[in-house]
Amino acid sequence: MPYITTVSIILFAVVILYNTVKILKEYERGVIFLLGRFQTVKGPGLIILFPGIQKMTKVDLRVIVMDVPTQDVISRDNVSVKVNAVIYFRIVDPEKAVIRVADVFEATSQLSQTTLRSVLGQHELDDMLSEREKLNADIQNLLDKRTDNWGIKVANVEIKHVDLDESMIRAIAQQAEAERARRAKIINAEAEKQAATMLSEAARILATEEHALQLRYLQTLKEISNERTNTIVFPIPLEMLKSYLDTTKGNPQS
Repeated sequence: MPYITTVSIILFAVVILYNTVKILKEYERGVIFLLGRFQTVKGPGLIILFPGIQKMTKVDLRVIVMDVPTQDVISRDNVSVKVNAVIYFRIVDPEKAVIRVADVFEATSQLSQTTLRSVLGQHELDDMLSEREKLNADIQNLLDKRTDNWGIKVANVEIKHVDLDESMIRAIAQQAEAERARRAKIINAEAEKQAATMLSEAARILATEEHALQLRYLQTLKEISNERTNTIVFPIPLEMLKSYLDTTKGNPQS
């Protein structure tokens, strides 16, 4: 009997000690309730509780990474896409996180899904593909405001994937090809315009400078002489041809 009594006392003391002494790590806090009412937030380190009177809920303050499941989103230009994201948040007010919401992680997950659909639905597909940084910031700011009442701080939101169906991918590819063709035509037109301007300027200079025209004629002859061909065509300046015609008119017997 004395042995059984001793063992019972030891077990009772261990149970009391287990429920009385708590050790919280540096990144943990304990929300203390006294007879069901909020009392204080303690930690880190050694915490002493009165069994049966005080109860503690442990809260982790580290940054939490949460995947947002793939959401079906209809953009403002009526394009259906599948989008998923990841959010980074942490608890900054343990009291609010424990008292004001039953499951802070589930609540944050559900809110992030609805916010993702709401924000992206206000933008066109091109914005989703080209302005992700701005969309990330918009979603992060909106989530941060809505979760502030829960003691949550949303640090960052990143859109991971924007998935399109095959028909939309082909349409985007055709649009990109048409855009490249349009730009190529514009570049060719600009080049033709510049070339025409330069040729017009060159023609004006040659028309006003006799020596320039002769130098150009000699250069043309030099280029022709370097060609490997059996037939050589000598260009005749218009001035020379005009002089010949004038002479022929003055001498009909020629």
